[in-house]
Amino acid sequence: MTAALADTVWGSWGDGLSETQVKQAGLDPHNAMVELAVELATELIEFPRHLSQHVGGYVLTQDRLDTYVPIGNAAMDDRTFIEWDKDDVDALNMMKVDVLALGMLTCIRKCFDLIADHKGERYELATIPQDEKQVYDMLCRGESLGVFQVESRAQMNMLPRLKPRKFYDLVIEVAIVRPGPIQGDMVHPYLRRRNGQEKVSYPSPSPAHGDKDELRRVLHKTLGVPLFQEQAMRIAIEAAKFTSEEANGLRRAMATFRNVGTIGKFESKMVNNMIARGYDPEFAKSCFDQIKGFGSYGFPESHAASFAQLVYVSSWLKHYHPDAFCCGLLNSQPMGFYAPAQIVGDACKNGVEVREIDVSFSHAQNTLEEKSGNYHAVRLGFRQIDGFRWSDPDEERMKRIQASFSDAQLRIVDGRLRLTAHPGMTAERVRKTGPIASSPRESAVPSPRWRILPATPHFPSGR
Repeated sequence: MTAALADTVWGSWGDGLSETQVKQAGLDPHNAMVELAVELATELIEFPRHLSQHVGGYVLTQDRLDTYVPIGNAAMDDRTFIEWDKDDVDALNMMKVDVLALGMLTCIRKCFDLIADHKGERYELATIPQDEKQVYDMLCRGESLGVFQVESRAQMNMLPRLKPRKFYDLVIEVAIVRPGPIQGDMVHPYLRRRNGQEKVSYPSPSPAHGDKDELRRVLHKTLGVPLFQEQAMRIAIEAAKFTSEEANGLRRAMATFRNVGTIGKFESKMVNNMIARGYDPEFAKSCFDQIKGFGSYGFPESHAASFAQLVYVSSWLKHYHPDAFCCGLLNSQPMGFYAPAQIVGDACKNGVEVREIDVSFSHAQNTLEEKSGNYHAVRLGFRQIDGFRWSDPDEERMKRIQASFSDAQLRIVDGRLRLTAHPGMTAERVRKTGPIASSPRESAVPSPRWRILPATPHFPSGR
């Protein structure tokens, strides 16, 4: 129930769940347990929350990083994190870089490799065929399980309403289910205009205060409705006549206004300036509400466009190569909203045969086998068994790179099949996993030698 309700919202803003959101989650808003869950969640809004780690972020400093900031050990081996948040790093003018979409980029690379190995076609991000009607048809049906950025319940509900038919529609799709547009009440006006239910119009000042088309130039690509962070900032400059210094101050306040409280002075200035120039008070207020919604979740158009590229590529893979897509997703876990069983179920629904773990045929990773119908069969790997330790090719590649910068001699492990004992791995757990031996028909095939080895460190003793 908690997961279903959480899928209907984004971030931690707002003042509770509406009855409509509860229904969108497939729950009865009048059920006693549901009412209690919503009531308790509402009480927790604005409580302090933990700081999450950004797995793809790094900081560059002139000297050793540990001379500037405390460094802690993460739960995973060979992973560290700094103990300051992004605002602390920004205040000290350190260079911080966030590398996004690492999970999906890894999945796409693995899919491309599988397609090249088993189907003889080599693709890259730049060579995927564009504007495929069938890909957009699939998205319009809301079939986006596993697809980058549009696989949440909220996005699945939005896809059939927005009906994307071209690349820029995906840019809109990525950006529209965000706190800024939602809190600024920009979503429904955009959908009505897109579906021809409302006339496209552009707010304008009174004739005495400027060009009537000053906002048309800012909002024409989004049908007169501001959806992106850049548009909100341009409205402050064009419609409220903010100076560049004031606009920069507004941008800085957007990321910290919840704690610092400096957004108030910008709100009165922006709203009052727009009203004084002849803009509708409701439009002026909704524009600033949108800026509030952006807060720490600012989503610029360029960001949305980059994400939309991965939305299309992952959708293309899902439609035309569901076998490789399923295998690539499983080999890139954990990522996304869905468990491996749901990914496997979706692949089976799309005509892919998924074969169980078999000691004679499975490897550490999930693999593709010979064709079964229209697609290659997916053979589940030993990594899917809880408690087994398996060798990840990406981890081994990273360790080889790290070893090149030190005197340490790494023990390189064969990536095909390496089963080692886990502290919790017992014969009972192996038994409960289910049958992993070949059937009588398959037993005639020579099986690879394998055995459960004692756990050994990857580095020589004394390291």
